[in-house]
Amino acid sequence: MQSKRNILLLFLAAFIWGTAFVAQSVSLNYIGPLTFNSCRFIIGCLVLLPFVVRNTRKGEPYINKQTLLVGLACSFVLFIAANLQQIGLQFTSVGKTGFLTGLYIIIVPFLNRLWFKERLSRNIFIGLCLATIGLYLLSITESFTIESGDLVLLTSALFFAFQILIVDHFAYDLDGVKVSCVQFFGVSILSMIAAVLTEDIVVPSIIDAYVPILYTGILSCGLAYTLQIIGQKDVNPALASLILSLESTIATIAAFFILNQTLTQRELIGCISVFCSVIIAQIPNRVKDVN
Repeated sequence: MQSKRNILLLFLAAFIWGTAFVAQSVSLNYIGPLTFNSCRFIIGCLVLLPFVVRNTRKGEPYINKQTLLVGLACSFVLFIAANLQQIGLQFTSVGKTGFLTGLYIIIVPFLNRLWFKERLSRNIFIGLCLATIGLYLLSITESFTIESGDLVLLTSALFFAFQILIVDHFAYDLDGVKVSCVQFFGVSILSMIAAVLTEDIVVPSIIDAYVPILYTGILSCGLAYTLQIIGQKDVNPALASLILSLESTIATIAAFFILNQTLTQRELIGCISVFCSVIIAQIPNRVKDVN
């Protein structure tokens, strides 16, 4: 039985990521993708530091060896995933970006089956198919062609899948806040090094981008990624990836209400399809699993 509380936390994480997607796009008007991620992830780390101190008992290390190792592993794959997504935004439409990075919902269960020999239930398999169709309807409105930016985003989706699996299999008994803090610090440092080597870092431009940086740093990083790590406990990783994929649906709905963007019939069907996929995936399975 999946924990209702943890599923709710994953829904909240998806909601935050969906609304933060616009901020990520806006930031590109001011600063490079690596500089942006360095700034927002260090803010996410700083937001969590007080909670790390509070969650540590007297006489215990703030970060133990296992937490450090898992956090650093997460930071490495998230560094690649987040920056490839941000770089891909420069070359591909926002809609196609949402669809291609959302394909981790397909990658996660099959990697989980390949590496950890976990079966995929029929209901989750049906949910994956519905979610893929929904993401396509939501995001792809023109003829689908593979471009260089698309390949970057497909690679990003692969590394997002890696991050989800690392969290599911290695962060289960760890303090989610501490794992997140280490993860954010690692991503920030790696992004900073890459930014220094490849981008022109202009302080006034960073200041101009303070709104998207603070929004994504505090909410998307500090809160949502922590909710993901805590929420994935006791939740099947395939189901977790389905719930998190709702970020594309939420982004579309948020654009409709906040930015007054038209919600077409095609997009409405896509939203319903993704939502139904999550509901179906949570129905108790009474038939044989898909091997």
